[in-house]
Amino acid sequence: MTYDDFNHYCGSLPATTHVVQWGNSQVWKVGGKVFAIGGWNDKKLPAFTFKTSPLNYDFLSHKQGYRPAPYLASRGMKWIQQFEGSAELDEELLYYLAESYRIVSLGLTKKKQKELGLNQEG
Repeated sequence: MTYDDFNHYCGSLPATTHVVQWGNSQVWKVGGKVFAIGGWNDKKLPAFTFKTSPLNYDFLSHKQGYRPAPYLASRGMKWIQQFEGSAELDEELLYYLAESYRIVSLGLTKKKQKELGLNQEG
């Protein structure tokens, strides 16, 4: 996945905002809370960082091409970085980005969720 693909996908999710910060990283937020970061790789390859469930964190921490996210995981947060991707893994990455978005949006206050039109029961 390229950073353009990453930005396009994250921008397609409801009520998201984008900012470039933290060393020129592509940072995506929902309700002011970060759910995905494009950047932070030591190599010239794209890297993507996202929040996970505790179970996915444990699984991905040991999977090739993934690692606990620099800075965030060392502070006890359940964030993972995909630092070695391929076209075959793009669909998997999209799933984890969507899950990160869901986890973060559900962590917003009910008032904020309502303001943003998120997680509303039909």
